[in-house]
Amino acid sequence: MILRPKPSLHHQVTLAGAASTAPIAIVPTWLRRAAPDAQSLAGKDVEDVALTAGAAIGALDAVVRQQERWAGAWRQRLALSAAAVTAKQAGRVEDENALRDAVLLTRPGDFLSVGPAGLLLLAWRRLAARPAEELLTKRNLAAVLEEFGYAPDDEGVSALTDDLRQLAASGGTVVMMTGAMAIAERHGFGRAIGAWLADALLAQRLGWAQAVPLLGAEAALGASARPRRSAAGALATGIETDPERAKSLLAAQARAALRAIDLFAELERRADRLLAVAPKLRAKAADTVVDKLLSDDAIVASEKIAGMSDRGLRRLFDRLVELGAVRELSGRSTFRIYGL
Repeated sequence: MILRPKPSLHHQVTLAGAASTAPIAIVPTWLRRAAPDAQSLAGKDVEDVALTAGAAIGALDAVVRQQERWAGAWRQRLALSAAAVTAKQAGRVEDENALRDAVLLTRPGDFLSVGPAGLLLLAWRRLAARPAEELLTKRNLAAVLEEFGYAPDDEGVSALTDDLRQLAASGGTVVMMTGAMAIAERHGFGRAIGAWLADALLAQRLGWAQAVPLLGAEAALGASARPRRSAAGALATGIETDPERAKSLLAAQARAALRAIDLFAELERRADRLLAVAPKLRAKAADTVVDKLLSDDAIVASEKIAGMSDRGLRRLFDRLVELGAVRELSGRSTFRIYGL
């Protein structure tokens, strides 16, 4: 069951110099206390953890449905976090900054040069940017699996697509999420694929325009509790999930949802500041730059923007940093990258 919070869970905040009318999301104290970590799951029933996860997803649903201008930057920032955790689980050394560099400093269209870690980021960015209704199509799944480092054949992708279609129509949110992890394992894929699929299924179930990367940033997803075969017909997928694993996954989903809400509130404050100073910008194509900053994790100082020279763009970024509207994210004196 998805619990939807009342509007009273939000409050208005006005920044200095910014007349904001958008509510900043908050999470009630009881929900933060109820969200269990791995150590506090012992003795809890699946139903109790599911109730907390449902409340957290309900609060997140209210945030998503605000459809704020900076939602693109929010989803892409979550995608970056998910990619960093995925890379670490794969034994790679790239952190968020290195992953961002791999993608943003690659020439447009030359995606093969981003490297294996960069491809992981592209997979999570795909989840955050593509229409939710397209995420689980055969064509998109084939591309995602390649970005995660697999080489599936047409028959395997078709089987995966059929399993996911059957799962989406089989039951509630709990079955859907645990089933996504089990299906990924049954097809020989890792936890990251299961997390990606679960996030896509959740977005489709709730009718979101784009998915929100959630489970990928959770390092612990109950991997120790393996799925087991059920009696015929127990689930549409033919897999029954261990209750302990279900609790672990639900707890991870609750934590991820609350973390996403907190990031939304943080980026909302920064976006409000950017929107407040935007009318003061006199540079040509400044509106285009503002839109890009609100719709993506970051942009490079050498971004090709129609109507603006490289020098003009650098001066605009310097001005935005001076006004406290954006941050330089790389820490470098060259090849700089800017974002909320």
